[in-house]
Amino acid sequence: MLLKPSLLLTAIVTLLHFYTFAQTTGSKTATIKGKISDDKGSVVSFVTIRVNGTSIATFSDTDGTFTLKEVPYGHQEIMITSVEIKAKTAKFHVHKPAHEFNAVVTKTAQDLNEVQIVQKTEKKQIETQGFAVAVIETKEASLRNLTTNELLDRAVGVRVRQNGGIGSRVEYNLNGMSGSAVGIFLDGIEISTYGSSFNLNNIPPAMIERIEVYKGVLPSHLTGDYVGGAINVVLKKDASQNNITAAVAYGSFNTFQADLSGIYRNKQTGFTTRASGFYTYTDNSYTTWGKFSKFVHPDRTLERYYRAKRFNNAYKSIGGRFEIGFTNVKWADQFFLGYNISDTYSEIPHGTTMARPYVGRFGEYQAHVVSLNYNKNNFLVKGLAVNVNAVRSYRSTYVQDTVGQVYNWDGNPRMLIRNGEVVPVPPTPGMGQQGAKSIVEVNRQITNMRSNLGYTLFPGHRISLNHKLETTDRDDNDLLNPERKEMVTVSSVMNNILALNYEAQFLSDKLKTNLLGKYTSNRTIQTRPELIEQNSENVINRVRNKTVNHNRGYGATVSYNVFSKMYIIGSTQNAYVTATENQLYGDPENNILENPGLIPEKNINYNLGFRHGPVQLGKHKLTLYASAFWRNGFDKITQQAVENAIVPGRESDADIQVTKYVNLGRTQSRGFEGEVIYVYDNRLNALFNFSKFNTLFKQEFDQKGNPHDLYNLQLPNEPFFTMNGSVQYRLNDKFQKNSILNFYYNTGFVGAFGTVWMESEWFTTPTQFYHDFGASYRFPNGKMVASFDLKNMLNAEMYDNFGVQKPGRSISVKLNYTISKFL
Repeated sequence: MLLKPSLLLTAIVTLLHFYTFAQTTGSKTATIKGKISDDKGSVVSFVTIRVNGTSIATFSDTDGTFTLKEVPYGHQEIMITSVEIKAKTAKFHVHKPAHEFNAVVTKTAQDLNEVQIVQKTEKKQIETQGFAVAVIETKEASLRNLTTNELLDRAVGVRVRQNGGIGSRVEYNLNGMSGSAVGIFLDGIEISTYGSSFNLNNIPPAMIERIEVYKGVLPSHLTGDYVGGAINVVLKKDASQNNITAAVAYGSFNTFQADLSGIYRNKQTGFTTRASGFYTYTDNSYTTWGKFSKFVHPDRTLERYYRAKRFNNAYKSIGGRFEIGFTNVKWADQFFLGYNISDTYSEIPHGTTMARPYVGRFGEYQAHVVSLNYNKNNFLVKGLAVNVNAVRSYRSTYVQDTVGQVYNWDGNPRMLIRNGEVVPVPPTPGMGQQGAKSIVEVNRQITNMRSNLGYTLFPGHRISLNHKLETTDRDDNDLLNPERKEMVTVSSVMNNILALNYEAQFLSDKLKTNLLGKYTSNRTIQTRPELIEQNSENVINRVRNKTVNHNRGYGATVSYNVFSKMYIIGSTQNAYVTATENQLYGDPENNILENPGLIPEKNINYNLGFRHGPVQLGKHKLTLYASAFWRNGFDKITQQAVENAIVPGRESDADIQVTKYVNLGRTQSRGFEGEVIYVYDNRLNALFNFSKFNTLFKQEFDQKGNPHDLYNLQLPNEPFFTMNGSVQYRLNDKFQKNSILNFYYNTGFVGAFGTVWMESEWFTTPTQFYHDFGASYRFPNGKMVASFDLKNMLNAEMYDNFGVQKPGRSISVKLNYTISKFL
């Protein structure tokens, strides 16, 4: 049963209470707001405004405005610097809680001395540490009706695999690496801990500070059982400005989305609370008409390219995240106790492919998660940093499938000819849509704890010790047959990972290196009940299977600042990855069969590339990035379709397909990627990126010593050639003074790829090419932003995993409103 939307109302009331309290709290600091413009009256963006002699600093926004928080009373000196203006200093007397300070600066040619004092942004610092990493910032995207997955899908080398519309199953592919080889994190903790109802489908960009996409070697705080890379979503934590913001959007296919977030911090005590919530509903009733959409006529002939609306495809999700603690106090930089709750209802429209539609098959998912986060620099002694993230999750999955009627894609029962008459195909007794009738409940209890100790030996040299413990206890229950309540399959998975990192900087910090060694211990236990006959009676015999794996791995990264803003970046890794609980024991809501015999996958990866920029010439800025990679895989864990899986009682209808994870033999992947970003006058932003690789099956002989039929073939169901392009243009003071109007254009291309191992035109996912258009308008007060998005405006055929068609043209509007900003 779904949670009531009163959860969001509770968050509003709580945060408004803190707002009222804050209004009555006195302070000896002030807020200075203003605007930076040049001598021609044009706004100047991204200049640094700093209070001299303090650490208080900020950047001017795209409209030239800025806010300095917690400026002490008294005479202060404000410095304004940038690579494109002459440095300016102004004296200012702070004597009341709020001041306004507007400055006019003079633009000039680039000054090398100024370049040296400009601090790197956090994005730039992360991207030049030696890891193959891209940082996605969400500030602009949060104003539009874009999902976090859509943002990721536009990043270089990233392909988000989604079986349909909003709420459908998602898998992430990083240049050919996917599944358990890729980690998906939320603030450094595996997002799977939070359950399927709190995922990147639901978390809106407005709740996110940035997204870090690593390919290959991972930094110490993300050390885990991964070899392909990771996606780390960093949620907003900035407590410098107390606020409450809300957004609501409505679009095609009866899609409604809303999110709410807020933060409050007491300056005197450091007490901080953060809250956020979201609600999503959609019918997902988009039209399909592509090559995998078919209609079965009564005489059993197939009509291909059948146009129909999807049904039994509704999706509804609600969730909240609440944290309370302290920030920037003597005993902790951050200390938070948190609670996440989420609930989802999802109709399941078909199996792995679109072979035939399902009716009456649905799932419900709920998660309750408690968390502890603590970090402190200079812990006990100078130079020692400690970081602890601990999460305990209680997850429940309920899947029901009790309708035996067979349906067509027109939403009506499938028909047949009997005695010269056209009649519905009768329901098969005891059958559901995907096999025998079933009501399954899967309960999981997950503990995930990461601990990190880092010590700075001396400037530029740091050593860190990392430990990760993750346990999953899973119970599978058959609710349709209560008499079998003792026939519960119990599974347990435990992962222990110990890693040691040594980071060093040489040659005046031009050369940065990171060495990693790790040891992993994985244990799986499954107890499966079986009925056996003993003395003419049925007795439950419990079969216990246990496996233990111990593996070692290593990795290294290097970054060299060749000159100015030119960096050469390389990394290598040799490590194992073990199968996840879902891959081992199946996932009923996602039509995945179990395969407890999976063994760990080994990968040897190499990455080499460069990043240059932004290089500025007058009003022009250019950033270049390129990287090449080589990966050798052994016993690769990959998802395969179980083709024409015949369900007992449905032999004449052998088109039901499910999948399972299997170990392949040796694979090899080689490829390259690149990105160009161009900015003109801080108004025009253009981006183009591409990724091209091959992942070939390299097992030359089968187990009998015969030449393997699949040798040197491209792995199926993997898009290996993608391109993305986008253009954004900003107009200031359009329609209203101090307003901002943005226009957006985005395009994407996916080359054709094989759907399954069989080589034929019919089993090839076709080339995809789509275009999006959008606009947003920020009102003069800065509190309200309205946006419009037209996605896939030419209604192109779009596909994903195993030929499932994605939504066509859609329209949506969105309103963002900042409810309050207060001291």
